[in-house]
Amino acid sequence: MRSKYALRSVVKMLSLCSLAIVLPVTSQALAAGRQPDIPTWLAAYVGQGEGQIAQPILQRARALYMRKVSEGKVRNPCYFAMDATRPNNPADGKSAGRFYIVCEATQTFRVVSSGHGSGRDLKGVVDFGNGRMCARNFGNAMDSNLTMGGSYMTEETKTSFKGYYRISQAKDAAFLRTFVQFDGEGETANARARAIGGHAAAKVAGICMKRDPQSPYANREGYVPLGKLVEYAGGRSDGCTSWSASDANQIISLVKDNPTTLYIYPESSDIKAVAKAVAAGRSPAQSGLYWNESCLKEIGTPKFWPKETLEPVIVQYKKDHPAPPARPIPICDPQ
Repeated sequence: MRSKYALRSVVKMLSLCSLAIVLPVTSQALAAGRQPDIPTWLAAYVGQGEGQIAQPILQRARALYMRKVSEGKVRNPCYFAMDATRPNNPADGKSAGRFYIVCEATQTFRVVSSGHGSGRDLKGVVDFGNGRMCARNFGNAMDSNLTMGGSYMTEETKTSFKGYYRISQAKDAAFLRTFVQFDGEGETANARARAIGGHAAAKVAGICMKRDPQSPYANREGYVPLGKLVEYAGGRSDGCTSWSASDANQIISLVKDNPTTLYIYPESSDIKAVAKAVAAGRSPAQSGLYWNESCLKEIGTPKFWPKETLEPVIVQYKKDHPAPPARPIPICDPQ
């Protein structure tokens, strides 16, 4: 799905957002802990349609951002939000927008795609896996590969070499992927331990080892990994927030050395409340709750898996099903 813009191109958004602009929020309101009304230009994007953000998500995202600004932890004039109840891969095959970049100082609102946690199917024990389009299962357990809703802040970034991929018959390119670490609070407090953050939805797959002793990434024997670059912007993640490569570059540039907030919906209380309403035969809207209607029809009832109950199951499953010995990576066929 094409990214949405308001009033300015993304280039201008990035350049302006990097400046120290005074936010349209009074220090008195911040000090008092009050959240100003949603400005008129931004209210135009509130809703449940394409390119819009649901009101409770925007309200929570703004409240988190303004709290961190008032605490002196954030100076970035932009903040993020994500609606993990929306579909990730609509019928037309294009990735749906559900990650929001809001820069109130420049009156800029942008929507991009983002993957959700895949979850896992522990065969014969418990299945908390998610489909490609809609997420049914959420949680904060280690090694669960689940998305956890709640409050986060962006922190340090780290760029890692993931392998080479072929760009022509005679030329390879190194794939370097940048990861921005998230820190959470409350139920998201273990985000760092879970290695939860944001990165491009891309990887090098089908790897073989190619002889290239001159490469700065060569191992002791002079080999480097070579494979095919795979982008999965419409796919799932291991619980991280993943974006298309171009979107990731722009998003990460916004927060490099300049942290901001990210609010992901739904939290555990939202999931439990919606599940209760569905069990009683009511729609979330009838109960004053929010969940994307199309995804609710697909998943039936959402479920939250707390780490206190799920982590022991995962640990025991690992003990009962030890990973097989790692196979050596094959040597690439000579070209």
